[in-house]
Amino acid sequence: MSERLNRREFVQVSAAAGAAALCSAAAVDAVLPASAGAASPLRMKEAMYYEKLSQRRIRCKVCPKQCEVGDRERGFCGSRENREGTYYTLVYGSAGALNIDPIEKKPLFHFLPQSRALSFGTAGCNFDCKNCQNWSLSQSRPEQVDSQHLPPEKAVELAKSQGCKVIAYTYTEPVTFYEYMHDTARAAKAAGLASVMISNGYINRDPMVRVAQYLDAVKIDFKGVTEEFYKRYCVGTLQPVLDTMNRVKKLGKWLEVVYLVIPGLNDSPGELGKLASWVKQYLGRETPLHFSRFIPQYRMKNIPPTPQSTLERCHDIAREAGLDYVYLGNVPGHKYESTFCPGCGKVLVERLGLQVRRSVIEGGKCPHCGRAIAGVWK
Repeated sequence: MSERLNRREFVQVSAAAGAAALCSAAAVDAVLPASAGAASPLRMKEAMYYEKLSQRRIRCKVCPKQCEVGDRERGFCGSRENREGTYYTLVYGSAGALNIDPIEKKPLFHFLPQSRALSFGTAGCNFDCKNCQNWSLSQSRPEQVDSQHLPPEKAVELAKSQGCKVIAYTYTEPVTFYEYMHDTARAAKAAGLASVMISNGYINRDPMVRVAQYLDAVKIDFKGVTEEFYKRYCVGTLQPVLDTMNRVKKLGKWLEVVYLVIPGLNDSPGELGKLASWVKQYLGRETPLHFSRFIPQYRMKNIPPTPQSTLERCHDIAREAGLDYVYLGNVPGHKYESTFCPGCGKVLVERLGLQVRRSVIEGGKCPHCGRAIAGVWK
């Protein structure tokens, strides 16, 4: 592979596709030849949310960044390009990562436990998190990734053939491959499969509402409770993420929230208390909150892993704030990986890492005291 370009540099894609591939705005899955030395061809489709401006410029409307993009330029995510005043996604049907995962890996603990999820993601992200665990994919351009051609219909066929009840849009940010996610989720729903969006929540209202009609669950990575954290460590803003979580909840979709605890950056008692109080007030006490252990990687290798004692303190603060379901992640074997009944305190789902060892929930209720346990159990 040729040397990778800087994430913020303009990538000049070969024009060999010519005007013929672009003459129709309705062209679906047209294959563009990639740049010299590229891993895969670029497959494109006109973007669903953008505004045409003067002089062939456009404004992207899928996420709050609302990038204004000139002809032959790309937005922040690098997966969308303006060609002669028409905006295209360059990753439609191009799975840069494809696996079958347990639903617990997402993590979704209260949604179809022990289900297998066909999981895929593409190149690109609308954040640039300094601690990204999938940075080699999320911070790459589409032509730098060896992708598999997996259009929506084939994704559904593959999921069914492998016994997967769920399709998960994950690994990188599905907002940046919105059209691919939207069409796959629509096809999955028609085929009787569930769809889950694993996201940073940085998406505008209309796109979220539109795709939600085909989604069954959403997991949001809540990065931090301050605007300063989002600005400095994610290159984003906080309020749109709060709005998305509120919106998902009001739309009646199952929601779980993950908070990566980074030592010295977002783990003060004040921040943790604010987080728990906000979740309880706006999302409800029954919304699962996962505190995940930070592991040094990407551009945060100088920060040590989160101490287990810090995670346990996070758990206690959230429970004391009144949240019913609080979990710890990236600490295999810890008791707080399991689900406890908020009524009688008995273990209902015993987990070890991503494995469910025992589940006694019956009809969505605790078999010991009869309390309803929030979630989608079948």
